[in-house]
Parts: sequence; structure tokens; C-alpha cells
Amino acid sequence: MPLPKLPTSMGATVAIMNPEPPTATTTKATVSRTASKTAAPAKAARQADAPALKAPGIQPSAKTAAKEPEEVAPTVPAPVAQARTPAKKRRLAASKRKLFVLDTNVLLHDSNSLFKFEEHDIFLPMMVLEELDHQKKGMSEVARNARQVSRSLDGLVSGAQNLEAGVELDALGNAEALGQLHFQTTALETRLPIELPLGKADNAILGVVHALHQIHGKREVILVSKDINMRLKARSLGLEAEDYLNDHVLDDSDLLYDGVMPLPENFWLKHGKDVESWQQGGTTYYRIRGPLCSEFIVNEFVYFDGDLPLQAQVKEVSGKSAVLATLRDYSHGKNNVWGITARNREQNFALNLLMNPDCDFVSLLGQAGTGKTLLALASALTQTLETKRYNEIIITRATVPVGDDIGFLPGTEEEKMLPWMGALEDNLEVLHLGSGNSELSTGSGGQDWPKNSTMELIRSRIKVKSLNFMRGRTFLNKFLIIDEAQNLTPKQMKTLVTRAGPGTKIVCLGNIAQIDTPYLTEGSSGLTYVVDRFKGWPHAGHITLQRGERSRLADYASEAL
Repeated sequence: MPLPKLPTSMGATVAIMNPEPPTATTTKATVSRTASKTAAPAKAARQADAPALKAPGIQPSAKTAAKEPEEVAPTVPAPVAQARTPAKKRRLAASKRKLFVLDTNVLLHDSNSLFKFEEHDIFLPMMVLEELDHQKKGMSEVARNARQVSRSLDGLVSGAQNLEAGVELDALGNAEALGQLHFQTTALETRLPIELPLGKADNAILGVVHALHQIHGKREVILVSKDINMRLKARSLGLEAEDYLNDHVLDDSDLLYDGVMPLPENFWLKHGKDVESWQQGGTTYYRIRGPLCSEFIVNEFVYFDGDLPLQAQVKEVSGKSAVLATLRDYSHGKNNVWGITARNREQNFALNLLMNPDCDFVSLLGQAGTGKTLLALASALTQTLETKRYNEIIITRATVPVGDDIGFLPGTEEEKMLPWMGALEDNLEVLHLGSGNSELSTGSGGQDWPKNSTMELIRSRIKVKSLNFMRGRTFLNKFLIIDEAQNLTPKQMKTLVTRAGPGTKIVCLGNIAQIDTPYLTEGSSGLTYVVDRFKGWPHAGHITLQRGERSRLADYASEAL
């Protein structure tokens, strides 16, 4: 929202100023924050009392300001001295700021990218504004971002008197943006070292970057683009170019939280003293103490395969003590979930999360064949049709094709989504036929179920929805499965997760090694985003499935191909 109008009288200015002027020992970080908060009042103070600024002796020396602030302050009008000091420091620091030239695809990828460059300045070529205008029509994510960027730019320049001097990026309340926004207001004449075709937007932007590099001399001018070829051309011309990395949750996907911690061999030697245990609701709890407890994360799974094997879930962490809860063994046939049993340790951990009514958000990562969709669908059917915990299953996914698009799909919303739900049909077949498990084909009562009537009953509780119509909805007592979540942006993921109403459970499935959305990487995927942000929340859990259980052919293909 826009900031309130600045006061016009000196008395009003005094009321909003910081009562204590910054000293010479102020750190750089403090100066940047102070400058951002007082830049606008400083401008009002200079306009209201311009002669006072020119008076000699108005700026105290660093030595005097540091040692005797009480004696120096009365010699100068308080609002003027307090306004000018941070403003001057900010102007001096401007020569050290970097000047980032943003490519259009950065703005279309992240509509808030204008405010993500901290104290550095931003330059927008006229060609970028032209391309934004061409992209603003439509209902796609790109069109929405283009419109949002246009609104932000309009809000920034609405109160600016002189665009050539730059516009403060914190004018709309973005306190972390301490730099200025500059527009191309004149034609920049330059000659590139290599002749490039005229009339192409990328080449026009490169020409602007080259001209700015010559104008600003020693100041760093850097092109920021999501286009790899654009960055390659810039570097070939001797220009600095970088990728937009602010949307990356992690620099390395290997650092992504996997939800499991193996315990060291000396675990019981260091944590086996003064162990407390109790039972509650059929679950055994242990309170242990030791140096490793501080590294635990709530809802993280820990295991020990030594003489005293342990598989537990962290329920509470307090300093060097933690509370562990035993797990239900879903690898045993008596604990099967819709006829499905866990085939490895990670699948057992996943089923403990999926079947826990206190866990509202579950994310499962893993390569193809690890059982993500099968486990989620089996637990959804059990809790919807048997225990009646949820009244409906909703499945959705990002409709991003692997190859060329097959074109228009006729029918209703659900009929249009069916071609994208091949995994649903395959897993329903496994769950119905049992995949060699006789309990599925005969049911719990030992009687044969008519195939058609059973499938109709299952399908009546499963709804396939498109992401395009999720905004504004609220799901009550639903089991929502988001498949192929690695193809969603963080903004799309937020839109989906915030649809959850009371009694709803959301399960995100995906493999960050198979991203088909342009401009998304393992570090910037919406799936990586939610795994990192929900880590440690008591009502969320995550597991990375390691072993493939589809077939020996699929396992070998995943390793060899």
C-alpha cells in the first residue's frame, strides 16, 4: 500500500524524525536501514528549510558527533541535522552500489523481483517496458506477473518529480529495498564490439547494458537474466551477466531436508542415561538427553540399526533433551493400508505421516517407482471410505507436457484432466487388483467384490481438478493430493496450500530431478520451497523415498540410463 503523504510543516517533520542522530561509529548496515527510513522525511526537511542546509557548520565532525552528541545537537535545527546525515551517507554510498539491468523474463518470473536487490540500484531499458506491455494480456501466470509489475511501477513513479534522478524503491513500503529505480529516458548511443541484428529485443537490451558500462565507468553494471543464451551473449561482449537467484530456496539440492536422520553407533552410550518412558494412546514415548538432541527437528524420523534397534519420530525438542515416539509398523500385514504394506524403511515412515490425523501437510519426494502416488492414494482411500475421516479425495497436478502439446482436449474439466491422470488409473488398478495381494482382490471379508461396482464406489469419492480453478476455493474435510508438484512455482504452491480449510490434509508428491516447467530449477521449485518452509512445523512432515519398488527393470533403468 502507498505510504502516507509527507508532512508539510516543520513541526510535523520533527514529530516523525528519529530523536537521536546517528553517530560516526554507526555500522554500514545501520546506515542503510536508517537511510531507507529517513530518506523521505529528509527530502521534506530540505524543501522546508533549504537555507539552513547551506549554513556553515551544520554537519558536526565525526569526532565531535561521536563524543559529544548532546553539545552539538543544539547548534543545528534538530530535524535538519537528523535528516541530512543519513541522506548524505546514502549519496556517498551510491557510487559503491551495483547497477542491475533487469531482463524482461526476470520480471515475468518473479513480479516482486524489483524489491529483491537490497541496497543496489535497478535500471529498466525501454525495450523491457515494451515487452511487458506485450505480455500483459491473458490469464496465464506470466500475464498476471506482467500486470503486477506494471502496477508496482505505476505506484513507484506516481509521486516522483524527476525520473532522471531515480525513484526510491522503498516508496511502496518495501523497507528491504534501499536502492533506486532508473528508467531509460534518453537514447543511449553505443557501438557493440560485434555487429548484432537490429530490431531484436535481446540485442537492444545488450546495447543498453554496453552503453551504461561506458557511462558509469568504474561502477559495476550487471545484466540479470533467466535466459542462458542472453547471458552467454553478454559475456561474449565483455559484459557482466548473472542469473536471478533470489527465488532459490537452496543453492544445492543435496542440502534439501530429507526428513530422516540416522543415529551414530555411540548413540546409546551418550544418550542412554536417565531415559524416561511412558505410554499414551497406544504409543510409547521416550525422553532422552544428550548433545545430539539439539540437532533434531520436530516430526523428523530417527533410526538406529545397532544392538538396540530404534525407529522413532521426534515429537518435541527442548535444548539438549528430546521426546521420541515409537512408530506403527506398516510393513506387517495386519497393519496394511488398503491392502498395501511398506516395503522399506522410508515407506513405513511415509505411511506413519499419511495416516496421522494430526499431520495436516505431508510432502513426499523420490524418483520414479518409489511408491509416492500409491502410498498417498492408499492412505486416502482408507481414511475416506473406511474410517470416514475425510469425505472426498481431490487430485490435481500441473499440466506441463513432457513433449509437444497434443492440442485441444474436449469435454468437461474432469474429462480434460483425465489424460494427465494416467498415474491415478495405474495406481487404482494396483489397489483394486492387489498386485499379487489376495487381500485386495477378495476384500477384508473374504468375498469377491464385483470389479465394476467397486471401481464406481472408489471413483465417486475421487475428484480430479485443474489448478486453473483453485483460486478462491476452500476445501473442508478433503484429502488433497498434489501430484507432480515439482512443476509448480512457489506462488502457485502457496495458492494451493492456502485453500485448505478445517479437517483438510494436503499431500505434495514429486521428483525435483524431473522438472518440465521453463525457468524452474531444483532450487527454485515450489516443492523445494514448501519442504524447506514447513520443516519443523509440528503439523507437517516430509520424507524422501530412496528405494524404487516398481520392478527390477525400472530400478535398473533408473540407475543405468
